[in-house]
Amino acid sequence: MPAPLPVSDRVRCGMVVAGAAREPARTLARRCEELGFDSLWAGDHIAFHVPILESLSLLSFLAGATERVSLGTSVYLLPLRRPAVAAKSVATLDVLSGGRVLFGVGVGGEFPPEFEACGVPRAERGSRTDEGIEILRRLWSEDTVEHRGRHFSFGPVSMNPKPVQAGGPPVWIGGRRPPAFRRAGRLGDGYISHMCATDTYRANLETIAGHAEAAGRTLQRFDTAAFLFTAVDDVYEKALERAAAVLAGVYARPVEQFREAAPRYVLLGRPEDCLEQMRGFHAAGVRHFVLSPLSDPQAFAERVGAEILPQLPSLAG
Repeated sequence: MPAPLPVSDRVRCGMVVAGAAREPARTLARRCEELGFDSLWAGDHIAFHVPILESLSLLSFLAGATERVSLGTSVYLLPLRRPAVAAKSVATLDVLSGGRVLFGVGVGGEFPPEFEACGVPRAERGSRTDEGIEILRRLWSEDTVEHRGRHFSFGPVSMNPKPVQAGGPPVWIGGRRPPAFRRAGRLGDGYISHMCATDTYRANLETIAGHAEAAGRTLQRFDTAAFLFTAVDDVYEKALERAAAVLAGVYARPVEQFREAAPRYVLLGRPEDCLEQMRGFHAAGVRHFVLSPLSDPQAFAERVGAEILPQLPSLAG
């Protein structure tokens, strides 16, 4: 068995900012920072079943509305972009935010039309992501970069200014399949799960550790996060029904599918119920919780800020 990943003891919690309206997003971001959230997150698609803002543009807007919280993508679909353009956008966000970016990266694929719209073969999304991560890191850290690869060739070129964070923002790898675990172990600074149960999460970290060891990496720190849809309600059954209905709309799938899956993958019920589920994820190795509300985000933030955030230190107990 490989050596365990060097996971931090600190527990952090962030919230996804969704929607497509200016003032609610700004108000929510400022209030989340006041309430003590550690991070704000944006999902990413070029096109999807529901309206969605471009992630880095949204986070740049939120950077101007906040001072302390980290700003993360959950997750950025790197294969849909030219890596050099993505590197420039992320570096700019890191500079303007004062070094607060957490760059979650994934391959996507659940919505094939956006790959066609971007002129990217869906079958190449994994290899494009691997090559893209290499390009990002080099452009963020080297004075002059020349690259000749399978999908991209350019240079020599210099990209400045560099990110505030030395070497660039940490790259957290998202995904649910074996290639994602290989990518996280060999290339990532962290792992962020999606629709993942606690027992599976623990096994995923062991697999990632094996890939890191096989690659000969000596890691000083590895960040572990879980993207968790969350429905808070005083009645568990109401939380479950709302979660199933909302997720069915988001993913354009039958509500029965999510009614069955939600108890394993979604935080449900009263704040104390959610905390108990979070305790299980903490035991599996999660240290950064990314909560995606399935109800009014302003009311959700208030309740989480009052009843869940103060209890985070108790998760290890």
